[in-house]
Amino acid sequence: MTDCTLCDRPTPDPPITDESEDGVFCCRGCLEVSKALGDASADVPDEQTVEARLDGETAAEVPDEAEEAFLAVDGMHCATCEAFLESRAVDNAGVYDATASYATDTMRLAYDPEQVTETELGDSVSGYGYRARERDRKDDSDADESVWSLVIGGFFGMMVMMWYVIFLYPTYFGYDPPFIDLSGAVGLYLFGNIWLFSTVVLGYTGWPILRGAFVSLRAGHPNMDLLVALAAVSSYAYSSVAIALGRTHLYFDVSVAIILVVTLGNYYERRVKRRAAGLLSDLTESRVEEARRYDDGDTETVNVAALTGGDHVLVKPGERVPTDGTVVDGSAAVDESLLTGEPMPDRKDEGDEVVGGSVVTDAPLVVEVSADATSTLDRLVELLWSIQSARPGIQRLADKLATVFVPTVVILAVLAAGWTLATGGAGVAALLVALTVLIVSCPCALGLATPLAIAAGIREASAAGIVVATEAVFEEVPDVDTVVFDKTGTLTTGELQVVDIAGDEGDTALRRAAAVESLSSHPVAEAIADRADDPPSASEFENHATGVSGVVDGEPVVVGTTDLLESKGLTVPKALASRAETAMRDGNRPVAVGWDGRARAVLVLGERSRPEWESVVDSLSSSREIVVLTGDQGQAVERYRDHSGIDEVFAGVPPEAKAETVERLRGHGTVAMVGDGSNDAPALAAADLGIALGSGTDLATDAADAILIEDDLAGVSTLFDIAEGTHGRIRQNLGWAFLYNAVAIPLALTGMLNPLFAALAMTTSSLLVVTNSSRSLR
Repeated sequence: MTDCTLCDRPTPDPPITDESEDGVFCCRGCLEVSKALGDASADVPDEQTVEARLDGETAAEVPDEAEEAFLAVDGMHCATCEAFLESRAVDNAGVYDATASYATDTMRLAYDPEQVTETELGDSVSGYGYRARERDRKDDSDADESVWSLVIGGFFGMMVMMWYVIFLYPTYFGYDPPFIDLSGAVGLYLFGNIWLFSTVVLGYTGWPILRGAFVSLRAGHPNMDLLVALAAVSSYAYSSVAIALGRTHLYFDVSVAIILVVTLGNYYERRVKRRAAGLLSDLTESRVEEARRYDDGDTETVNVAALTGGDHVLVKPGERVPTDGTVVDGSAAVDESLLTGEPMPDRKDEGDEVVGGSVVTDAPLVVEVSADATSTLDRLVELLWSIQSARPGIQRLADKLATVFVPTVVILAVLAAGWTLATGGAGVAALLVALTVLIVSCPCALGLATPLAIAAGIREASAAGIVVATEAVFEEVPDVDTVVFDKTGTLTTGELQVVDIAGDEGDTALRRAAAVESLSSHPVAEAIADRADDPPSASEFENHATGVSGVVDGEPVVVGTTDLLESKGLTVPKALASRAETAMRDGNRPVAVGWDGRARAVLVLGERSRPEWESVVDSLSSSREIVVLTGDQGQAVERYRDHSGIDEVFAGVPPEAKAETVERLRGHGTVAMVGDGSNDAPALAAADLGIALGSGTDLATDAADAILIEDDLAGVSTLFDIAEGTHGRIRQNLGWAFLYNAVAIPLALTGMLNPLFAALAMTTSSLLVVTNSSRSLR
């Protein structure tokens, strides 16, 4: 047996092939995707480490016997964090390769289990403010530490500023306090307090910034943290030396202000993000942990991991099938929508295959576990984690600019100090010039430009019922070339409804069918029961493989397929049989209703389309390509091919192939994916921008960059509007910050500014950034 060229699933015998396309495929959907998109994988970054992305190196070779572990790592906030953690991990014996993603706080490690345990892997990554934990275990301690860091820093910062306002600032303007001698023991005590309080602010509250600067240097890629740290540390270092030399012009206040302002901006961004995330309700856990092992009528509850090929498991109605397998006893409708996106349950009889994660709806089944004892759902989870850990976090625009700006500022500061010394200036004067350049170049306006704009975007999105899970949304949206929509559950509600009633006695047939179906738990039954108003009661209910029957108003009524009615002795008129066949060709489900010797009507059930889907597609198609990606086939997808705003429809694509389809689309440009189901999760993670509906599964929302909690597809257009507005605001803030630097740095180089006025100018520029960020984005 060979694997599909596109999605690596086993192919049928013989496999699907085409003369015009190389490779073998598991289905027509994979073949059509390959024909339309070709092999674009060469244009898409493969699963390399972050160091390889930053330094142009190739990925490490991993032995076949290596095992994989996935960790969640708290504390990552930029691309240099990824490179730093990867380098730390691979320095440990037994670790072959490591790939981190700050966008998803996920890290994947390939390791030798004989040299290092999975628990030890977490310990090897933790440190320097990073905390590694199991991928599916939540940890909120980072939020608590951020609060305490800011509170303690704010308290000691106020103590520093109090001494400055009362004692030091007056002396800078020529007013010596008459009641204190700053050159004596009292002055030494005062300066000692200022030094101690400033040390707490810089070393404790500023630790994340200092760590980010260290990581930046270690990775060889300057970022905003390095720029902020340079100004804060240089101000602190100069002032510490000045105290030792008996000088009174100190700039601890500059160091404190820089650390507190930038930390406050970052905290505000994280706080708004956490508040938005809190709008999400807890979603149903889909993975099956336990199974009911069945042996000659006896059952035993065991962990799914204990199952082996050939075991029999009993699955009751409403439960999920624990692993892939084959039905050996029973007949039931099985809902596979979690995995396939198809809303219509499939009838499974003895000998039919079932997939792990699907739901048995109306009768118990005994399933024989497949040879490898794995679940399709579990494979999707593993694929999701693999994609997430390999997806690099987007480098913020400010950090991109910092790679050039930071070295330039440092060089200018050194040249200014050197020029001052070369022209006869004193060493203190040279240091002051260099310090002033570092201070004015910094930080606060640049440090606040991105987080405040992003916080405003998250806040407005939250008010519109959208949870932004990663700030990459605001960087990626303006560049999106293609928007991919899943069909079932996204363009449609994923629910069944009666879309047509054929037959002269349609109203009576609907009420009688609803009476019988109200006693069933099948999704088709729910759709029929919902359509009828005040149906009569039914008795003598009986469940059949392809329908139901009962007695209504004293009359035996049969509801189901035309074959079921004929097997019960009811004739089906040609007109109704023809309508049933047409419904099936159109991708709908026909349900015949009959009594008194013949079928009286055919109820046609189909998916409920979202009323807003066409307006959303029209709003996005003006400047982007629109693609529909679905596991469905036939007439159910033809309506989308006919829509003028949709450029391509890929039908019959299995879940494992959706992610590969998105990857190939990425070879042609930036891709946004909109979906709702677990089968969409790998594709959502693979896309540059993943958008999930709040009604979707936990896997889908975990994989997405943004979640529409109102379950309204119109939120996609709203998200694009807000994200584009936020991106523009970031550029405005950065533009102002660099304009300020373009004026302030030359003044500092010529000695026309001292550090005190540089700090005032820096504060003014920061206030302008804050004001600009507070304006409405739309």
